[in-house]
Amino acid sequence: MDFLRTPDARFENLPDFDYSPHYTDVAAGDGDTLRMAYVDEGPRSRELVLLLHGEPTWSFLYRAMIAPLRDAGLRVVAPDLIGFGRSDKPTRIDDYSYAAHVAWLAEMIQSLQAEKITLFAQDWGGLLGLRVLADRPELFSAVVVANTGLPTGDHPVSDAFLQWQDFAREAPQFPIGAIVARMCTTRLDPIVSAAYDAPFPDEAYKAGARAFPQLVPTRRDDPAADANRNAWRVLAGFERPLITAFSDGDPITRGGDKLFQEIVPGANGQPHTIIHGAGHFLQEDASAQLAQILIRVAGER
Repeated sequence: MDFLRTPDARFENLPDFDYSPHYTDVAAGDGDTLRMAYVDEGPRSRELVLLLHGEPTWSFLYRAMIAPLRDAGLRVVAPDLIGFGRSDKPTRIDDYSYAAHVAWLAEMIQSLQAEKITLFAQDWGGLLGLRVLADRPELFSAVVVANTGLPTGDHPVSDAFLQWQDFAREAPQFPIGAIVARMCTTRLDPIVSAAYDAPFPDEAYKAGARAFPQLVPTRRDDPAADANRNAWRVLAGFERPLITAFSDGDPITRGGDKLFQEIVPGANGQPHTIIHGAGHFLQEDASAQLAQILIRVAGER
């Protein structure tokens, strides 16, 4: 499998992101390996808070949440999914699949040797993290889901999402930083937008970012549909705490919190919240509020 590795110089002097990277190797499926990067802060003896990013961001998204969680005494891990951040980037869109991403993430989590994990999952962080949870529910002591879902292709998607798929596939330029900025209610400083562009020196590095929209199950016979249906069956028996923290300003996922609350028994009686005034990337718009939610949830474990 051909891949690119973003030069380290691209990650120098990023605003409020001086965390040292850690790395683990994951199987590429052809006998080779890919290097997967992650931030790992805080004591190894405490509850692990796993912060999963989505499309088209990377662990930089969590820069304002990592320190408060660490300072509260928690171990904080924020991976860069394959194709993003400091992780290796296969160069062909066909190198990416939903199943491959789940396998890469599961292998990375296994390398952490953690027995108690509080999962925070947003965007594709939910589509992947909840699949790993379905395979290894015993690892997860609590879950916070925010602006995410677990689609099965059983319901039609919006025209707006189909247009997003087309844009990601066909646009000559895929402006990562500008895309993130448009999906926040907070006005991002240009240096912050540039930090989202940092992992991608040119279009050749963006196959993973362009692939993600195509991998969302939009048909009943999608290759990932049955596995996602099975994950919902596992969630329907998941009795550990699951808390929803969706924003009110995300047209993509707004209202999706109700499905988790209705299906997951562990959601009963939990302090679910709506993050007011936040967009899709609520980590940019409401980082302090999200950090406090996680400190409360993980600190009880």
